[in-house]
Amino acid sequence: MTRHIRFNAFDMNCVGHQSPGLWAHPDDKSWTYKDLEYWQNLARTLERGIFDGIFIADVIGYYDVYKGSNYHAIHQAAQIPVNDPLQLAAPIALATEHLGIGITASTSFEHPYTFARRLATADHHTKGRVGWNIVTSYLESGAKNVGQAGLKRHDNRYEIASEYVEVLYKLLEGSWEEGAVVRDRARRIFTDPTKVHEIGHKGKYFDVPGYQLSEPSPQRTPVLYQAGASGPGKAFAAAHAECIFVAAPTKSLLKGYVADIRERIAAAGRDPKKVFIYTLITIITDETEAKAQAKFEDYKKYVSYDGSLVFMSGWSGIDFGQYAPTDVVERIETNAIHSFVEHIAGGDKSWTIDELAKFGGIGGMGPVFVGSGEQIADILQEWVAETGVDGFNIAYAVTPGSFEDVVEHVVPQLQKRGAYPTAYRPGTLREKLFGNGPYLPATHPANAYRDIEAVKRREAAALTPQLKTIGA
Repeated sequence: MTRHIRFNAFDMNCVGHQSPGLWAHPDDKSWTYKDLEYWQNLARTLERGIFDGIFIADVIGYYDVYKGSNYHAIHQAAQIPVNDPLQLAAPIALATEHLGIGITASTSFEHPYTFARRLATADHHTKGRVGWNIVTSYLESGAKNVGQAGLKRHDNRYEIASEYVEVLYKLLEGSWEEGAVVRDRARRIFTDPTKVHEIGHKGKYFDVPGYQLSEPSPQRTPVLYQAGASGPGKAFAAAHAECIFVAAPTKSLLKGYVADIRERIAAAGRDPKKVFIYTLITIITDETEAKAQAKFEDYKKYVSYDGSLVFMSGWSGIDFGQYAPTDVVERIETNAIHSFVEHIAGGDKSWTIDELAKFGGIGGMGPVFVGSGEQIADILQEWVAETGVDGFNIAYAVTPGSFEDVVEHVVPQLQKRGAYPTAYRPGTLREKLFGNGPYLPATHPANAYRDIEAVKRREAAALTPQLKTIGA
């Protein structure tokens, strides 16, 4: 049986997302990001194409590394202005029946107690079609604007994230038992108080003594997405993520990443086949190769050179504005996205500043595939066969046109080959993706927090020797 290829649409509640300058193209509608109609129409298109979901990225902060200023980010609408992603979940769910809705939210800028309620609410409103993309954030500007002195060190951010998700698991999985909500009109009992528990969390970074505010949602913990590609990021993803995103510019880099992360997942006691890996790409397609190539050449006329380097500088933490276009990118230790620096300075290709700007001008750091629907289908099947990746996180050049073209020209070709789904599974997003129940599986670390009283007993027992030592 031919292996099914999976698609996610990669978007953001902003202008242009990862194709700076393309907002000026007459076919681009990303400037209508403020209108719910844009998101609902796009969602219907994606559902028609049997996409797993729409994955909505986000940043807290702005890109001010390039030339030491945010001038070019603001000038070219390089992810500023940007609106909140979680508020898109309900309108997208109202317009669709099956499409998953992946929402990005950072563990660095919002307390887990309030976020647990927001996440559960979204899962209720979508009837279990929400996923959470766990990020630790990489922009200094974001940290400073929420009252932090600056961004915490890279590895420390993952330490915080580990405790953050522990709090979430305790709240979402353990605070309310199954059957706590009885809705017994005759006895006038809505919830059985003996089945609702304080979580009693006291950790290094968070103190959360009380109860989860929301009753359990259809998935309890929404589907967990993560884009960890550094060492600490991969360790975190291997332990927690159900869907992993990577941005690998070449097949060789992607193949190495996929093999490494699957080994880590197995070592964590989880089934590597039950974690889907999606790689970032952009597809330019049409009825024929010639038409697709002409479309690509037209798009390239609108690319913003400065806008591209705004992103490259922000993602890497390196100000590429201080170098000549012919200078070669060198490895520099920064506090931003470590995997980005590794890929462009430690991969199998040397990049000049000019090459980097042109490559990243459409779709960010993923490759751009150009061709007819049949040619693109060939390329995608080749990448899956050679790298072991499960699917593709598809960025756009222009929206919604790039997504409409994929649905019209590429999806039917893959379906003819038996390489792409023709219908959705029933149930929640987790059930649609993995075919099992709506909750995280028993092999996931969240399972350890489902009996919160047992968790508190274990933690108290672990603390007792420390207390005796202190008393002595």
